[in-house]
Amino acid sequence: MYESLSALDPVKINFNAAGMHTINIILAFVMFGVALGIKPKEFAHLFTKPKALIVGMTSQLIALPLITFLIVIIFYKFIPPMVAMGMILVAACPGGNISNFMSSISRANTELSVGLTAISTSLSVFTTPANFAIWGGLYVRYINKHAAHALQPLEIDKWQMFETVFILLGVPLILGILFAHFLPGITKKIRKPIQYLSIVFFLVMVILAFSQNFSLFIKYIFYVFIIVLIHNGLALATGYGIASVFKLGDANRRTITIETGIQNSGLGLVLLFNPKIFPPELMLGGMLFVTAWWGIWHIISGLGISFYWSRKPLRN
Repeated sequence: MYESLSALDPVKINFNAAGMHTINIILAFVMFGVALGIKPKEFAHLFTKPKALIVGMTSQLIALPLITFLIVIIFYKFIPPMVAMGMILVAACPGGNISNFMSSISRANTELSVGLTAISTSLSVFTTPANFAIWGGLYVRYINKHAAHALQPLEIDKWQMFETVFILLGVPLILGILFAHFLPGITKKIRKPIQYLSIVFFLVMVILAFSQNFSLFIKYIFYVFIIVLIHNGLALATGYGIASVFKLGDANRRTITIETGIQNSGLGLVLLFNPKIFPPELMLGGMLFVTAWWGIWHIISGLGISFYWSRKPLRN
């Protein structure tokens, strides 16, 4: 499997400027839709009893990147370096925008879900570059020590990543909150449709990215599928486990499970396609394939667990 996954690295994804602009617009639009559900006044009590909020943020921003790092160093003989870096990048991204929709299906605490998405997205301007730099840097040092020359030179412009995250997530988030505040009537009508469109739009992003490389995607999908299946499963288990350790109620436990297992891998794709962050001469095939398939698979796994929980009554 190592050799097959390593063969992904030199794969060049054919992508032009027009396609890149389209993906940026889609991601910004999706984040605008997320912001429409954010009403600061409604989250006041989340801070008066912040236990669930703190546990959720800890699970998503600390535990998931840490566990991802442990996976890639423990199994470094099976997971090629660029695939591992793709996993670390996904773990560094904020929560996915469709997690709120999934929480509502799951009978979970939707208010907590929206709060966690809003906070993790707002903080991602800092946390995404920081987590990728910290855990990615530790991995690079580890792999260079234990498997010399296994990883190509990889230096990321953290400030450029910060700027990109702010423009694509921060600005739409601010505009969406202002739109919801000043135009509540319109917001109420369009919020639900945008949630459904978010799923479609992400799939469009992946199709745009791989439309000219479909044969390569099919050729290597089996190996990528195994990696992402395990990684996403551990992410969901991390959220559920941490929420259980801290003895949160069933609704909050379901929310934190979904929030930890649903990552904004669309942001990861946009970062990877930004030549100022990841120079074109780098062989990023492994990172691209893992990030793209993560975005598809977490929709499948998230909806699967959501519909399962929708049939299960909440336990006290």
